[in-house]
Amino acid sequence: MVTSTLDPRRWWALGALVASMLTLGFDMTILNVALPTMAGELGATTGQQQWMADAYVVVFAALMLPAGLLGDRFGRRRMLIAGLGVFLAGSLVGALAGDVNWVIAARAFMGIGGALITPLALSVLPSLFGPDERTKAVGIISAASALGLPLGPIIGGWLLNHFWWGSVFLVNVPMAAIGIAACVFLLPETRDPASPRVDALSTALTATGLGALIYAIIEAPDRGWGDPPVLVMFAAAVVLIAALVLRERRAERPMLDMTLLAHRGFLFNTLAATLVMFVLSGLLFVLPQYLQAVLGHDAFGTGLRLLPMMGGLMVAARGAGPVVARFGPRATVSAGLVVLAFAALLGSRTTVDSGYGFTALWLSITGFGFGFSVVPAMDGALGTLPRDRAGSGSGLLMTLRQVGAAIGIALLGSLLSGIFRDRLDVTGLPAQAADTAGDSVVAAHIIAEKAHPENAAHLAASANSAYVHGMSVVLLVCGVAALVSALLAAALLPRGTAERQADSAEPGLVAAAEDA
Repeated sequence: MVTSTLDPRRWWALGALVASMLTLGFDMTILNVALPTMAGELGATTGQQQWMADAYVVVFAALMLPAGLLGDRFGRRRMLIAGLGVFLAGSLVGALAGDVNWVIAARAFMGIGGALITPLALSVLPSLFGPDERTKAVGIISAASALGLPLGPIIGGWLLNHFWWGSVFLVNVPMAAIGIAACVFLLPETRDPASPRVDALSTALTATGLGALIYAIIEAPDRGWGDPPVLVMFAAAVVLIAALVLRERRAERPMLDMTLLAHRGFLFNTLAATLVMFVLSGLLFVLPQYLQAVLGHDAFGTGLRLLPMMGGLMVAARGAGPVVARFGPRATVSAGLVVLAFAALLGSRTTVDSGYGFTALWLSITGFGFGFSVVPAMDGALGTLPRDRAGSGSGLLMTLRQVGAAIGIALLGSLLSGIFRDRLDVTGLPAQAADTAGDSVVAAHIIAEKAHPENAAHLAASANSAYVHGMSVVLLVCGVAALVSALLAAALLPRGTAERQADSAEPGLVAAAEDA
């Protein structure tokens, strides 16, 4: 450890990791702004838009644990470079795709790259930096990942205003290429041959189980919740996930260590962090369509108008440490969830005539609630783990967070889709046009532009009203979920030690690495 700490290349190597994480940071939010534009250009339904977002998240969540183990066994630098290469190739396919199905396939392929990049970028840090420098290094790499969140919508909006929709994928290519070059020339190779082997069957059970669950949730509003294929998919998801849990519980060295959930602090902090991601991912899915289709802003303007939430998030993330030190983790997580619930419930009061000022208000509050709940929740989860299980614990936490995000997009997007289709008034439209208009608010506006003037204004107004009502119901569900999470956190989270939490700039990762 001393030798690596004194290695003069370590800060340059950190730059390589920063380039890698920044690439993913852009991609996390840039697609949300692009979805309404892509829906119009490609004729994507709400369900297909959900798959564009969820194809990445499902693959990412399913492969994160085995990807980390591959890096431990075969070399973290090698696998990190491979991940960036896969991400670059997927971005090229997405940029050149000619239809929705190819975009979804490209997003799934990019999820493989993302799964390799995220855990390996973090796992390299202990071999590069000693305890005295690791906190600073973790803070820098976390800031790089967070920086992409507010920049993604702005850059994506600017690209969409000046180029075609594929440019939001193409922007990843130079970023990934820079990351590959930096890793090749600056990052030393590290590995841990003693790590558990990758269990191919468990990986397959994870991917197929999550895929079946997400498919059933997304398709249910169109097919019907009692439709046989939907019921079959729900049943298959239950069987596959149950088989995964049973297999991992019996494994001598499990890839997905379910026994970690027996730790009370880990279980309830993980649950809180997962529910926060459920709320946030659903909100980021429905909001850009409101800003573009209903309020009439262009893509760049939509990106700028998401900044209040990103600003609140980053301010709260910086202030979470001192607040935890003063009031303790349980109070901070609970209060953050209450703030998040208040923001969502306030947002549910949005009407067609509310305007952006009201939206900016509850968006800012949303950012604060997210920052003050997710950072100490992650710290509380990882800080409870013994040193020899920090790696498997962090992998399980990140996997469950991604599962929460995927289910949030699928469930809340499906709720919105069903409400929108039911409330949209398509009186006077031909059957085919009426069916197309019900696919999404973007499709409804496209049909309105082509409709007879007598029907156009009525259809556009009905689409806006139906979408805002659906968004309000989604936000109401988010608010209730956050409020229930706050009550559970206040009742069940361990009190913790504020002093230990305050000692860490990126609390969970450092605590997991150094606390027994």
